[in-house]
Amino acid sequence: MKKCLILFVCGLICRGTAVRGQQKTKLTIEQAVRIALHESYTVQSNDEDRRAMQYEYLYYKAQFKPRLDLNLYTPSWDEQVSAIAQADDLPVYNSTGLIRFGGDLRFTYVLPTGGNLALSGNLYHENLRTTFAQDYSTLRRKQAFSRFGLIFDQPVFTKNKLRENLKAAQYQYERAELFFTRTQMDIVYNVTKGFYEVYRAGYERQINEDQLRNAQEALRIAKLKFETGNIPEGDLLVTEINALQSDVNLSESVGKYELQKDEFKLLIGIDMTEEIDIEAEMDFETVTIDVQTAIEQALANRLEVKETEYDIKLQQIEIDRAKREREIKGNIYAYYDFTGLSTQTGNVPELFRSSFDNFMVRPPNRGVTFTLSVPILDWGRGRNIVRSQTIRLKEKQLKLENINNVIVKEIREIVRTVHEAEKRFRINQKNRENAANSYRISHLRFENGDLSGQELATEQERLSQVQLAFIDAYITYQLALADLKRRTMWDFENNRSYRIN
Repeated sequence: MKKCLILFVCGLICRGTAVRGQQKTKLTIEQAVRIALHESYTVQSNDEDRRAMQYEYLYYKAQFKPRLDLNLYTPSWDEQVSAIAQADDLPVYNSTGLIRFGGDLRFTYVLPTGGNLALSGNLYHENLRTTFAQDYSTLRRKQAFSRFGLIFDQPVFTKNKLRENLKAAQYQYERAELFFTRTQMDIVYNVTKGFYEVYRAGYERQINEDQLRNAQEALRIAKLKFETGNIPEGDLLVTEINALQSDVNLSESVGKYELQKDEFKLLIGIDMTEEIDIEAEMDFETVTIDVQTAIEQALANRLEVKETEYDIKLQQIEIDRAKREREIKGNIYAYYDFTGLSTQTGNVPELFRSSFDNFMVRPPNRGVTFTLSVPILDWGRGRNIVRSQTIRLKEKQLKLENINNVIVKEIREIVRTVHEAEKRFRINQKNRENAANSYRISHLRFENGDLSGQELATEQERLSQVQLAFIDAYITYQLALADLKRRTMWDFENNRSYRIN
């Protein structure tokens, strides 16, 4: 089975180091992914389902192994009224009782043909009692029983159900493995997305901190100018309002940042009370992407395709099972055994010796039965169930075809998103530099009295929006690239597949 997660994680996440502090846990994307792949609820839940399917597969695999079973009666006690038929008269009702101690041992060897060959032995001692209805007199007897036999049981004219069940269990287990791997890949992407959401919230908080400092500095300058009579009171009030609003914005962004961290902790599966801080580097590298290569790799590697292919194989097994509803079935059953019953009275060892002696002289029990079941008329039940399962097979085949078409559409869309995000990032990178220079110029003009407090606040707001647009474009590019890798299992930087055959 194809294992792809290890290289996939290495290609999707960016490099970094994690530093453990006394008060906060600093996380890189790599460390966050590693924690999530072991501790998150989603991974643990799907891992339990995968393990359950593994044990179910091993159960059916073990059906081909021999079995040794021991059953004991310690004791078996039964007392009841029994009807005794009489010739030309009504039945009489005697009271019978039995206490039995013993057991049987059975060794079963499963044949490759789906039948089995069993070697069994049975040994018990019992006390019998009968109370007669006429005079309520009682008879008692102790006896021992021994048996050793060979049994052969083989279905014919039908499919080997053991092999069929094993094949179905194998498909289900391998499908569960694929689903678990896909879940891990989704976890990697979701952790990457959550990581950058926390990073954006922290970046926005930093922007608001800078905005508050700038607003407070502008307020300080405005107060000095107002005291010297260089600006009217209205400009001072506007500058003061901007400083207060910046303080409110910072408070909201701090709350948003803490909320994003809590959601991230829940996502990766760490203690909600643990303090974390993230470390990220604003690296940007242009990646050359060939659309046709991306589509080909996605169609070859996508686990949804392979899962649906397993669904089709499982449905074909269901069609075979449906056809057997109306097929001719046969069975061969044969047995050969020796039975011994004690023929004298005595203690328990003597009774068993008598049983073994009788075992040697009594003729063996033997027999062969060949049964044949031929369906004649079922008013269309068998035919309709086959048609139903055949239609379900066609539905799954249509689903596979649709998945392939959806994959092509998704890859085209993601590649466009990557290209658009790269272009947007470079534009916003230039805009951020221009906006920062523009704000510095506006601040100097405000100090010189050539710009009002309201105009300076507008410049500050424009700078903040451009900075947020810059980080949004960066995150959009990184997530689009990560999503493309997840959906194609192809490393576009190194031009290699993430699959491990």
